[in-house]
Amino acid sequence: MLFKKIISPGKKEQKVLDNLLKHIKLLCSACETFQKAVNSKLMRVVIDLERDGDIVKRQIISDVYDGAFLPYLRPDLCRFTIIIDEVFDLVEDAAFSYIDLKIDESLIDDCIRVARLNCRMSEMLLISLEAMIKGGDLREKALAIRIYEKKVDDIKFDLLKKLRTVKVNSFWEGKDLSDFISSLTSISDIIEDAGDHLQVINVSLR
Repeated sequence: MLFKKIISPGKKEQKVLDNLLKHIKLLCSACETFQKAVNSKLMRVVIDLERDGDIVKRQIISDVYDGAFLPYLRPDLCRFTIIIDEVFDLVEDAAFSYIDLKIDESLIDDCIRVARLNCRMSEMLLISLEAMIKGGDLREKALAIRIYEKKVDDIKFDLLKKLRTVKVNSFWEGKDLSDFISSLTSISDIIEDAGDHLQVINVSLR
């Protein structure tokens, strides 16, 4: 059974699907803005996008438990939405840590690379959801997400080595820098989890 076989225009299910797409599009915007903000002053826009995402999350969960979709699908759809919200939280955490932070030159290029990969992973997650709604195969898309995540892991290893050599002026500056790197490099892990959970939903529809 595919999504297009269990929904019809105007039903609650269609509203949930539209909001799921909206939720991930907001995530894509947040990741893209974050990527640009590493060399600019757009981090507060990222925080606003997280708040917008939180509103959409609550609407999805409310509509699902108000009767959208068959009961066996509801927990997985809500869990998927919550995982996306966890990605938003990490993006917001990284943005908050960055606002008053000066990134050492030895780290900036790697941070930009990770932000760019996070952006691509969020876009691939959106493509995966769109494909599932149309009844498509998600295997190649899931593989692409895993490949991106592996690249982030490789960069993270180098970042952590460099981080140990960076001189900081205070404990709090060091903590902000550590929190920023931790949040930035954890985003890909949760996006991969979201992709895996989308696969679970896709299989349950067949």
